[in-house]
Amino acid sequence: MSTTAPYDRNNVFARILRGELPCKKVFEDEFALAFEDLNPAAPVHVLVIPKGEFVSSDDFFAKASEIMQAGFWRAVGKVARQTGVDKTGYRLVANHGADANQIVFHFHVHVIGGRPLSVKMAQMPKHEMPAQQQ
Repeated sequence: MSTTAPYDRNNVFARILRGELPCKKVFEDEFALAFEDLNPAAPVHVLVIPKGEFVSSDDFFAKASEIMQAGFWRAVGKVARQTGVDKTGYRLVANHGADANQIVFHFHVHVIGGRPLSVKMAQMPKHEMPAQQQ
């Protein structure tokens, strides 16, 4: 899927935002929802998604209001503090497009930590979409 394609209102994250699919919620405010990754790459692996229709990071930066952008990134920081990884270190990952292994085309950031992480991003596991969420 192109990162400039129209937003798919039936993607798994849109369905989670609407309450149609469950998630293990970590944080929520007016700008973002954060929940545990189903296939964690580390002891802490939380997905933070904005409450808006944004296909990718590029789409988010181009279309989200400054208030939405600031609120979203504050939510990411709150998740890091709430999960405790702010004390030891964490990685933020936002995949953009197929070559980066973006499998859900709703902009999101992974907050990953809770153990020492590899210096090589290529060693991060590649995830496939679980069948129940496709």
